[in-house]
Amino acid sequence: MDTVSNTTDDIAIKEGNSPVVRRFGWRRWVADTRPLQHLPFRRLWSSTIVTALGSQLTAVAVPKQIYDITGSSAWVGYASLAGLVPLVVFALWGGAIADSVDRRKLLLVTNTGIAITSMFFWAQAFFGAHSVVLLMILLAMQQAFYGINQPTRNASVARLVPARELPAANALEVTVMQTGAIVGPLLAGVFIPVIGLPELYLIDSAALCVAVWAVWRLPALPPLAQSATRRAGWREVAAGFRYLTAQRVLLLSFLADIIAMVFGMPRALFPQLAATTYASWGTGFALGLLYAAIPIGAVAGGLMSGTFSRARRHGLMVAVAVIGWGLAIAGFGLSVGLWWAAAFLAVAGLADMVSMVFRGAILQSAATDDMRGRMQGVFTVVVAGGPRLADLLHGTIGSVLGPRTAVTAGGLLVVTAMLALTAVVPEFRRYR
Repeated sequence: MDTVSNTTDDIAIKEGNSPVVRRFGWRRWVADTRPLQHLPFRRLWSSTIVTALGSQLTAVAVPKQIYDITGSSAWVGYASLAGLVPLVVFALWGGAIADSVDRRKLLLVTNTGIAITSMFFWAQAFFGAHSVVLLMILLAMQQAFYGINQPTRNASVARLVPARELPAANALEVTVMQTGAIVGPLLAGVFIPVIGLPELYLIDSAALCVAVWAVWRLPALPPLAQSATRRAGWREVAAGFRYLTAQRVLLLSFLADIIAMVFGMPRALFPQLAATTYASWGTGFALGLLYAAIPIGAVAGGLMSGTFSRARRHGLMVAVAVIGWGLAIAGFGLSVGLWWAAAFLAVAGLADMVSMVFRGAILQSAATDDMRGRMQGVFTVVVAGGPRLADLLHGTIGSVLGPRTAVTAGGLLVVTAMLALTAVVPEFRRYR
């Protein structure tokens, strides 16, 4: 191990043939921004800043418009289902497409498709269509494009930064998305009574144009393997699942997320808890704080990602983060004070952020380039589907046992299941 160069806070040492930067002082605690030194990744990440906010405006505007038309929360739920089905189908298929074509071109097509769909959202609101069916069709189209776009985007990151910087790159991406999840709904709440729903859609469309421009400036990202298939049918999707089952570390990283989200995501019980346990604070305030707490914790984790983004035992970091998530959720279930509840949810958000960073790094580094798109497609399905299954599970059990009991039991079940998983399959926690 040789010292290559050093500055006041950084020392670059050489391990083998690769220089590895060690940061000291205050810089080792804050977000690791090394990936932003790479121009292509910086362009992709910069577009995320804009689109993360714009997409949240549409995410608020669509259910608001549906409720305004129907006066029914059930229709809002039906619309969510209308978006989930094409998301699942096209995420799996889109991953196969991403493995067979130039990913930059696919990102251009899908980002353009999402932008055009947002313009249609604006047009129907501006001209007063008042059609729930039209809204659901547009939502399904948007989620279909998103289902192809997201695996392609995530699979591209590993081509834009060195492997050793993948955790830091994922931390930067997650931090921006979680910040959008906080700021976007707040801005939507301010803008709706001032400028109205059509303009929210228009802002999102403008933001997506920025994303298209950023993708246009990326380098070409064709398949690396000379023998890469040019097809992208369901046979290739099935090949991706066979590959996943043969890669135990990848499979277990997905299983860890399913354990955390299905057993431990209690958001379906937030309205009931806000109206009962924390009613003395005001139902609206309590509900808003509960929803915001997890993203706030995730953003805090992103700002302090220098403390963990250089860890090499990625499997162990995932396991510890999922166990931490479970303990925090159990603490939330036992909390009778609103601020304690929000604090436990924020800790859970931080743990979830760590888990997302290292699950993403495992996925991007352990999978070969010709399979990254398909693995990211499965990842998108797991991330989208897990919380929805949790809504059903927690809503059902909470109505029988009570919300606090259901939340606490779910958190403890996460801890138990993750400890059992790491004990039965020790190579996961040893994975570097």
